[in-house]
Amino acid sequence: MREPASSPPRIERHVWLIATVVAMGSVMSILAVTIVNVALESLSSELHSPLTDIQWVATGYLLGMGAVIPVTAWAANRVGAKRLYLASLIAFVATSILCAVAWTAPMLIGARVLQGVAGGLSLPLGQMMLATAAGPRRMGQVMSVIGVPMVLGPMIGPILGGALIDHLSWHWIFVVNVPVGLAAIALGWRLLPSVAPGEAGRLDTRGLVLLCAGVPLLIYGLSRTSAAGGFGSASVLLPALAGAGLIVAFVVHALRTEEPLLDVRLLGNRRFAAAGLATFCTGAALYGAMLLLPLYFQTVRGEDAMSAGLLLIPQGLGAALAMPYAGRLTDRIGGGRIAAVGMALMAVGTIPLAALTAETSYVLISAILVVRGMGTGMSMMPLMAAAYAALPAKAIVHATPQLNVLQRIGGSIGTAILTVVLANGLIGVTTPDGQAAAFGHAYWWAIGVTALAALPAIYLAVVERRARGRTRRPRAAVDGELLPSDDRKPVPA
Repeated sequence: MREPASSPPRIERHVWLIATVVAMGSVMSILAVTIVNVALESLSSELHSPLTDIQWVATGYLLGMGAVIPVTAWAANRVGAKRLYLASLIAFVATSILCAVAWTAPMLIGARVLQGVAGGLSLPLGQMMLATAAGPRRMGQVMSVIGVPMVLGPMIGPILGGALIDHLSWHWIFVVNVPVGLAAIALGWRLLPSVAPGEAGRLDTRGLVLLCAGVPLLIYGLSRTSAAGGFGSASVLLPALAGAGLIVAFVVHALRTEEPLLDVRLLGNRRFAAAGLATFCTGAALYGAMLLLPLYFQTVRGEDAMSAGLLLIPQGLGAALAMPYAGRLTDRIGGGRIAAVGMALMAVGTIPLAALTAETSYVLISAILVVRGMGTGMSMMPLMAAAYAALPAKAIVHATPQLNVLQRIGGSIGTAILTVVLANGLIGVTTPDGQAAAFGHAYWWAIGVTALAALPAIYLAVVERRARGRTRRPRAAVDGELLPSDDRKPVPA
C-alpha cells in the first residue's frame, strides 16, 4: 500500500551521512561569505581601498562561484561526482591560503575569485549527490540539512570573523577555512558513494564564454554607478548593456543547441521557473542585505568587528527555529506555500530596518532580526526543494547548477547594487543620523527585491496546490506540470 502524501518515506542512514558531509562542505563555503562581511571596514582601511572597490572581495567570490557552476554537470559526468567534489574541497583549502597571504586589494580580490570557483563546484555537486540519494518526496527534510550552514553562517561567521580581526588580523578569517576543509575532505573520502564517470558529451564552450563574460560585465557596470556619478555614464552603460546582451545571446544559444551549458528548457516547467525566479530574487535580497547591518553597527554605532558579529546572532537563531519545521512542512504541503510565508516574514523583518536611526534600541533590532531570520529559514531551502520536486530525477543534474547560478548571480547583483546605493547615500554625510538614513534607504531597496521574490513564490504555491488537488496519481500531468514522482521529461507549460 502506498504511503499517504502527508507521510514522507523514512530517510535511510546512508542518506543522512551524505547530508552531513555535504553540510560540512557548505559550512565552509557559506563561512567564506559571512565571515568577510564584518571585515570590509578593516579591509578598506588596511588595504587602502574604498568601499565600492573592496566590496569586490565579497562580489568576486560570488562571481567565481557563478562562473564555474554551469560546468558542474558536465564535469561531474566526465570525472565522477565524488572525485570532483573532493578535488573542489582541496582547491578551496588551497585558495583560502592564497587569500590569507594576499597583501594588496587586487591580489585579495583575485584570490577570492579563485576561492569562489572552488566553492562553486562543491556546493552544487554536494546538492546533486544528496538530491539523487534522497529522491523527490524526501527533499524537504534533507535540504533542511543543507540549510544548516545558512543558520550557522550568519551566527558563527560574523562572530568568528570579528574575534579574529580584533585579536589577530584579517588574514586569519581565511586561515580558519583550512581545518574545516580538511575535515570535510577526510569524511567525504570515507562516506560519500563512489560515482563512476558517465557520458559527458561535448562541453558547450560557446555558452560558457557568453555566460562567463556577460554576468561579470553586467555586475561590473552596475558597481561603477557610484564612481561614475549615476546610471547614465558611459562607464556604467557600456559594460552593463554589453553584459546583458551576452546573457541574452547565451539564452538564445542554449535554446538552439542540443547539449547546452545550462538546459534553460527546464524553465518551460512553470513550477521550476517560478522557483528559479524566486531563488534569484531571494539571493539578491539575502546576500545584498547581509552586508549592510555589520557596516551599520561599525560605521554608525561605533562597534568593533566582534561586537557587530555578536549583534547578528538573533538572525541566525530565527533561522534555526524555522528551518526544521520548514523542511518537514515542505515535504507535506509543498515548498511554494512555505516560501511565500518566508518571504512575507523577510519583508516584515526588513521594513523596520529602513527606519534605523543612530539611537535605535539594540533590543528592537534583535527582535527584528529574529523575524527576518525565520523568513530566511523558510525561504531558500523550500524553494530549492520545490524546484527539484517539480522535475524528474534525471533532470536534477541539470537543475542543480541552474538554481545555484541563479542564486549566486542574484547575490552578486544584490551586493553590487546595495553597496552602490549605500555609498551614494554616505557621500558628504558626517553625522550619525545622516549615516543611519543612508543605511535605511539601502534597506528600502532590499525590501523591494524581497517583495519581487514573493510574487513567483505565491504563484508556485497556487500551482502546487492545484496539482495536489486535482489528482493523487503519481504519474499524472496537471496543467503542464509533472508531479514529483514522474520520471518522464517535464512538459512545457
